[in-house]
Amino acid sequence: MTTANKITIFRFLLVPVLVVLMYLDFPGHMYWALGVFILASMSDFADGYIARHYNQVSDFGKFMDPLADKVLVVAAMMLFVEQGYMPGWALLIVVTRELAVTGLRLVAVDNGRVIAAAWSGKIKTTATMLGIILMMAFGIPQDIAWLNTACWVIIVATTVYSGAEYFVKNKDVLRFQ
Repeated sequence: MTTANKITIFRFLLVPVLVVLMYLDFPGHMYWALGVFILASMSDFADGYIARHYNQVSDFGKFMDPLADKVLVVAAMMLFVEQGYMPGWALLIVVTRELAVTGLRLVAVDNGRVIAAAWSGKIKTTATMLGIILMMAFGIPQDIAWLNTACWVIIVATTVYSGAEYFVKNKDVLRFQ
């Protein structure tokens, strides 16, 4: 097992810790959850760097790394929806984009083609992680509720844009017959 894969597994293991910390009600619980989310987010960049820099790219990593990212982000966003910090339809857009792009990639692979990560996808991931960090850090006090709204609007906007870009640039993969 490579170092990069161990970091990916570690990120997966942080998800239940994040969820428990977000649910618990003790002074500072969201700051602890924020710390776990930041650690998990940083591990995403670390495992990618290590995998590429030290030639540790593996099929396990190609599958598990993006899955760990999606589980981490969706877990946090589901709790935001439950707590009234973001609308459910925004989460639905994020999940739908992830499933659609994954489906597109599967069809491409079946046709002998690989769809690499686009810059808009990397921007979407960064914007999503930063948005979640800000939402966790500041919560939703009425005097700054606009910040919370701005975060999920940016998350949705970058999600829609990057998803559309994947389909526009790879429309030939889906041959409608």
